[in-house]
Amino acid sequence: MDKVETGTAHGHAHAHDHAHEELGFWRKYVFSVDHKVIGIQYAITGLLFLLFGFCLMMLMRFQLAYPGHPIPVIGGWFGADKAPGGIMLPEFYNQLGAMHGTIMVFLGVVPLAVGGFGNFVMPLQVGAPDMAFPKLNMMSYWVYFVGGVVMLASFFLPGGAAQSGWTSYPPLSVIATLGQTGWLVGMIFLITSSLLGSINFIVTIVQLRAKGLSYMRLPFFVWAQLVTSFLLLLAFPPLEAAGVLQLMDRLAGTSFFMPSGLVVSGRPLTVSGGGNPLLWQHLFWFLAHPEVYVLILPAMGIVSEVIANNTRKPLWGYRALVYSIIFLGFMSFIVWAHHMFMTGMGTSISAFFQVTTMIISIPSVVILTALLLSLWGASIRFTTPMLFALAFLPMFGIGGLTGLPLGLAPSDIHLHDTYYVIGHFHYVVAPGTIFALFAGVYYWFPKATGRKMNDLLGKIHFWGSFICINLVFMPMFIQGLGGMNRRMYDGGMQYAHNAGLLKWNLVIGFAAWGLGLFQLPFILNFFSSIKWGAVVDRNPWEATTLEWSAPSPPGHGNFVTEPIVYRGPYEYSVPGAATDFTPQFEPKGA
Repeated sequence: MDKVETGTAHGHAHAHDHAHEELGFWRKYVFSVDHKVIGIQYAITGLLFLLFGFCLMMLMRFQLAYPGHPIPVIGGWFGADKAPGGIMLPEFYNQLGAMHGTIMVFLGVVPLAVGGFGNFVMPLQVGAPDMAFPKLNMMSYWVYFVGGVVMLASFFLPGGAAQSGWTSYPPLSVIATLGQTGWLVGMIFLITSSLLGSINFIVTIVQLRAKGLSYMRLPFFVWAQLVTSFLLLLAFPPLEAAGVLQLMDRLAGTSFFMPSGLVVSGRPLTVSGGGNPLLWQHLFWFLAHPEVYVLILPAMGIVSEVIANNTRKPLWGYRALVYSIIFLGFMSFIVWAHHMFMTGMGTSISAFFQVTTMIISIPSVVILTALLLSLWGASIRFTTPMLFALAFLPMFGIGGLTGLPLGLAPSDIHLHDTYYVIGHFHYVVAPGTIFALFAGVYYWFPKATGRKMNDLLGKIHFWGSFICINLVFMPMFIQGLGGMNRRMYDGGMQYAHNAGLLKWNLVIGFAAWGLGLFQLPFILNFFSSIKWGAVVDRNPWEATTLEWSAPSPPGHGNFVTEPIVYRGPYEYSVPGAATDFTPQFEPKGA
């Protein structure tokens, strides 16, 4: 065994030197095939897109708080076609709404959760020297990057960016301005990127696990990435097909989604007719409901790692967690039409989708309960990543509970397309998923850079964000229950029933600008810590999973010696052990 390990170490060291001799700047940092560099590329690009999408939301919140007022300072930048005299036009507000949703979900959260954390952490956690298909991995990042550039470039097209909502429902989207074509082309690139990445992830997890790493010894984060990859692989192709069909409707005069007899601006549309707008909704939501779990499963994986490490206890009910996440992935494919109760689908089909929606809440509750029970009797370390992970639990709980009335047709009919829906979805994705992603950034930053982020700045970032984000989204439930509709550029001030609800737009606006302010400590902390953060060894958190056996930052090939796994992933506080953590990679009796 010693000979094999020494030989492997020698081989890795040689590969390391060899790589450093041959690779120039472009091959090493730009067109890299190293999963760690690609993971960092995904993470930083995703964070930049999140920041841009957040800025679009800040413009929308100003418009809702002060409708008809000129946008201060930057109002003149947008031109007469978007904001004459700095006053936002309804069309521009619709562009901001459509692009905010698209950028945050498809260009921000998914690339950061799957492309960033998945690429960097998952191969290290399974003991692989790299991804199974390194060049495919590089391609997946650059296809995503091109898709993002096309999306952003659509703002400069005649008529501006897409303005048919992030769901792009026809027939409105088919007759929309040129920006919608840019949106569709961008989406086709983004979907292709996800498909390339998901194939790579599945093969890597199945084929490149270290010796001794059975499926029931995998860290929960790896299980989350595996199930997420299957969701991407199976759910995205229908939307890619739908995107191509909608492009054909827009550019080639087909009518896959265009019904007969449409009159637009007083003129009948000359298409062959016979298309069905509801077909798009089915194809879109068949992706977009699994997409919710593509957002949330990696977040659950990150939170599990952070909670296990900072409670110094094994995760409660590891097998139950694994079976729940697999069941959750399967069920996510048969609930999509609960987004479509308003389409008159009939009571039998409605009943089916109501039942499956209630069933899918069960594994989510199992996962949340197991994570809460993991805290019981623990000596909790309140580190910055742990604060974000702990906040995820109640925030995701609020998001899940508020979703139940939307899964039942009688209540959904009243709540559909109100601010209640926005509040529900954002509690799952913003204080839920994004908080988990922040936990992951703080937790794995030392592994990526060899330095720790500043704890005081991290805690300022957490507490400020936690208070502000709740002040942003909690009032939306009040507005939604009062009947305030979404997607109205003036907040619906022309409707009498909104009179008592408009004041909340001011509260939400101030909270949103406060939330933006509290991201500055994070940005400062992130970039300054790369150069000046406290230097750490390979396992600063005293964690048990395999990635902490690699150097910080890991070199070419990741591990100095070939890793061998001797036990499960969360052996904390084992009775009789010398320390309160027993790593997977530590031989028995060492």
